[in-house]
Amino acid sequence: MDRPPLSIASVTTYTAPIETDIAAYRAAGAEGIGLWEYKLPEGRDREILELLRQSGLTASLCCGTVPSVFADTYFTEPGEPAERVTAMCASVERLAAFEPVAVLCVTGDPRGRDTEGMRRITVDGLRIVARVAAAVGVSLGIEPYRADAGSLVTTLPDTVKLIDDIGEPNVGVIADTWHFWDLPGVEDDLRRYADRLIGIQINDYREPNRGWCDRRLPGDGKIDHRSILGALDAAGYAGWYDVEVFSDNGLFGNHFPDSIWDLDPYEVARRSVTDFDQLWRGRVAREH
Repeated sequence: MDRPPLSIASVTTYTAPIETDIAAYRAAGAEGIGLWEYKLPEGRDREILELLRQSGLTASLCCGTVPSVFADTYFTEPGEPAERVTAMCASVERLAAFEPVAVLCVTGDPRGRDTEGMRRITVDGLRIVARVAAAVGVSLGIEPYRADAGSLVTTLPDTVKLIDDIGEPNVGVIADTWHFWDLPGVEDDLRRYADRLIGIQINDYREPNRGWCDRRLPGDGKIDHRSILGALDAAGYAGWYDVEVFSDNGLFGNHFPDSIWDLDPYEVARRSVTDFDQLWRGRVAREH
C-alpha cells in the first residue's frame, strides 16, 4: 500500500451507530477508526471491542466525551476544571481497552477568561491526565484550533511549547488541516515539528465558510492538501491520517443542504478513502 495508515473519525458519519461505522470503514479500505466516546453504548465495550478486532481496524485518534480542562463551544459540560479533569481521566481509562494510537485533547476556549491563569490550570490538568494515560499505556495528542475557534494554542510552535510545559513523554501533537492550512509558514512548521506529531486530522475548508461545523471531505474545498502531504512526507512523518468531517445537518443549529452527515455512511467512507488516496498520489514537496 503506497500510503500511510488512514482512519476515519466516527464523527464523519455522526449519526450512524458504531457497528455501521466499523463495517463501512472496513469495506472502504481504511485501516483504522477514530473512536469518539459518545458513539460507545454504555455496557457494550467488550462487544464493540470484539467487533473492532474482527474487522482488523485499529483505534486511531480517539476522543472522550470531555477532552479539555476548560469548556469550549462544542465540549460544554461539566463546567468546572476539576470535574473535567476527572472526566478526562475516566475517558482515557475507558478508551485504553481499545488500544488507541492516541486520545485527543484540546485546551478549551480562553475568550473572556484570565488567559495566564487558564493556561496554568490547563498545564496542571493535562499533566494529571497524561500520567493516568501513561499508567494504562495510552498516549495523548493535543490539538490546536484556529484562532477564531477559541483555543489557548493555535499554531504548532504554541502547541509544542504547551506540551513541553506539561513535561510528560506520552504527549504529542494532533494537527487538523482545517485549523492550520492557512497559517503563515505552516509547511515549514510541519517539517520542523514532524517528530512531535502523533496524528493528522484531514478534511477540507468550504468557501464561503458557514461556520465550524461546515467542513468538506478532503479534496472538496480550498486546502492545498497536496503540498501539506508532500511536506509531511518529505519530513519523514509516517503516522496516522484521520478523516474528520463536521458537517451540520441540524444537530448544531444549521441544516446545510449539502451536509456530509446526510449521506449514506458507506458512501462517505468510500469517498474518504478514495479522495485521500488521490491526494496522496498527487502530493508535492515544495523546495524550502
